[in-house]
Amino acid sequence: MSSDSKKTLRLPRRPQPSTEDPQPHPAKSGARALRARTRTRQRQLTEPVPPQRRASAASPPHPSIQHPQRNQKKSVQRSSSPTKETTKQLFTVFAPCPQGLEAVLAQELQQLDFEGVQKERAGCRFHTDWNGILRANLFSRIATRILVQIAQAPVRTPDDIYDLAYETEWEKWFGPRERLRVDTSAIRSPMQSLQYCNLRVKDAICDRLRAREGARPDVDTVRPDAKVHLFLDAHTATLYLDSSGESLFKRGWRYHKGAAPLRENLAAGLLALSGWTPQKPLLDPFCGSGTILIEAAWIALNAPPGLHRPFHFERLRNHNPRIWKRIKEQAISAIKPTLTTPLIGADIDEQALAHARDNLLRARLAADNIQFIPMDARALPPTPEAGYIVTNPPYGERLGGQAAEFWQDWAAHLKSHYDGWNVNIISSDLNLSAQLRLHPDRRYPVYNGALDCRLFQFSIRGRQEHKPSQQSE
Repeated sequence: MSSDSKKTLRLPRRPQPSTEDPQPHPAKSGARALRARTRTRQRQLTEPVPPQRRASAASPPHPSIQHPQRNQKKSVQRSSSPTKETTKQLFTVFAPCPQGLEAVLAQELQQLDFEGVQKERAGCRFHTDWNGILRANLFSRIATRILVQIAQAPVRTPDDIYDLAYETEWEKWFGPRERLRVDTSAIRSPMQSLQYCNLRVKDAICDRLRAREGARPDVDTVRPDAKVHLFLDAHTATLYLDSSGESLFKRGWRYHKGAAPLRENLAAGLLALSGWTPQKPLLDPFCGSGTILIEAAWIALNAPPGLHRPFHFERLRNHNPRIWKRIKEQAISAIKPTLTTPLIGADIDEQALAHARDNLLRARLAADNIQFIPMDARALPPTPEAGYIVTNPPYGERLGGQAAEFWQDWAAHLKSHYDGWNVNIISSDLNLSAQLRLHPDRRYPVYNGALDCRLFQFSIRGRQEHKPSQQSE
C-alpha cells in the first residue's frame, strides 16, 4: 500500500459464513438463518421424494379457494431446483428512477453492458440473467430499485388479477417462512379500487403457497422478506418481484439529511446530467449534509454504491451466496486505492458541515477525501483549475426576503471569479436564471421527491449578461 493509503475506501473484513449443515428448522432469524433455510430447501427440492411423503406433499385446498380442479391438478407438482433454472433464464427487468433521470439511467445501464435498454416513464426496461440482476443492484447509482418481471397478462376484473397471481410459481422464489408484502401502482387503470387489487394478489400468493406447501406466509409491511409489486395499466397487469428490498438510494451511510436533502440517486443523476467527470474539480457551495460530494467521491473511486447494504435477493430461495460473493469481490478489486479529485464543499451552517463530516466517515471515506469549508458562497474562491459546480442551494422561505439580493450577489461573484466553470443548480424556482441574470445552456426537468424542479446549467464566461432563454425543455 502506498503512503496515500489513508485515502483508501475502507473495506473491513467480514466473518466468513459457517459451512456446517444447518438445522432442518432453524429458529433464528437473520442473514445466516435465511442462508441455512435456503440450502435446506434446495436440498429438499433435489432429493427424491419418498412414497409416503409424495402422498401427503400437498395440503387440501382451503374452503375459500374457488378453483378445486386447478388445486387438485397442481397440488402434486414440485418445482425443480430454482437455482439452476433462474441462473440461465433471461428476465425482463424494470428499473424505476426519479422522473427526469431516464436518459442518464439508460446510459448507466448500457455502460454496465445490459442489453435491450429502453427508456420509459420514470425508469428503464432491460433484459438480463439472474447474475445481471445482482450486478444491477450492486452497481446502479441512479435506479431506485430493480424489479424482476415474473408474470403479465390482460385483465378486466380483480378476479383476473387473482388468477394471474395464483398461476405464478411463487414457490420458486419464497415460501411460507418468508414474510410477504404486496404493493400496487397504476396508470390509467379501470380498476375501481387499487387496495382491493392489492388484496387479491396477496390472497392468491398465500392460497398458492398453502396449496403447495401446507402453510401461508405472514404479511409484514415493515420488514418483509419478499416484496411483490403489481402494476396496472389500461388493459394489463404485471407482477414484479422486488430484488432490492429497501430503495437503492439508501446506501447505508446517510444518517443526517439536512434541511432540504437530495436522495442519493438524485444526486448521482444530477452529476451525470451535469457532465462532470472525476478528472475535473467539483465544488458545492451549498453542500449541506454533503450528499452530492460523497456520491462524487464514490464515483471517483469507482466504488459500487450497493457495496455495504443488504438486498432482498439474498433472502430468496434461488440465492447463491458464492456467486454473490464473487461478484462483490470483482467489484472491490476495481476500486481505486486513492482519490485525487479535488472535491470541495462549503456552507455557512457549521452544524450542517458537522453532519457532512459524519456522513463522510460513515461512507467509509477518508477524512481528507472532501474538503468542507465554513464559508458564504458569495466569498468562496475557486480552485486553480476550472471545474464544475453542482449544487442544491436554499430557495423559497429558506432565503426569506433577501432572495433577489442574494442571487444577484452570488451571480456577480461567479462572473468575477469563476470564468470557464460549468455551473449546475437544481431549484424549484423556475425563474432562477432571471434572478441570476445568467443565460442557461440547458434546463433539465427533474423531480426532487414530489417537487417539480429544474437543473439549470450555465457556462460562466466572464461578465456575461442574462438573455431571455429561447430553449425549450
